[in-house]
Amino acid sequence: MKKTNFLVQAALIGAIYAVITIVFAPISYGQVQVRISEALTILPFFTPAAIPGLFIGCIIANIYGGQGMVDIVFGSLATLLAAFISYKMPKKWMVPIPPIIVNGIVVGFILNYLYQLPLLIMIAWVSLGQIIACYGLGYPLMVILEKYRAVLFKN
Repeated sequence: MKKTNFLVQAALIGAIYAVITIVFAPISYGQVQVRISEALTILPFFTPAAIPGLFIGCIIANIYGGQGMVDIVFGSLATLLAAFISYKMPKKWMVPIPPIIVNGIVVGFILNYLYQLPLLIMIAWVSLGQIIACYGLGYPLMVILEKYRAVLFKN
């Protein structure tokens, strides 16, 4: 039963991440982006199933995004790393920090490579988008989900 719950949670998180990213495609991809689905990067606070879920969802979203293999591989690995580090954060308010830093740097490098735009500007834009998604949307989501933790995240 425990493995089934883990797989279902991971699959749902991945599907929701991919769908939200694709539905909001105009602001999910490109040089200036606020990926609304990054609000879900707080989910490792509730369940380790979010780690593979976010990774798979990001792979699917990045395949759709059309930025090529560099983004599919390295952008998705950045999400995997950020999700794992978020899972390890000792305090709730720290959970959104890894996606901001890891994606800011990695996706900043990817956009610098793809578009030949200044690296520090790309890192700054991605980081700003991550702050909006992770703290502006994700942190309030975390506060709301905490009230329903026992029901939503049974292990």
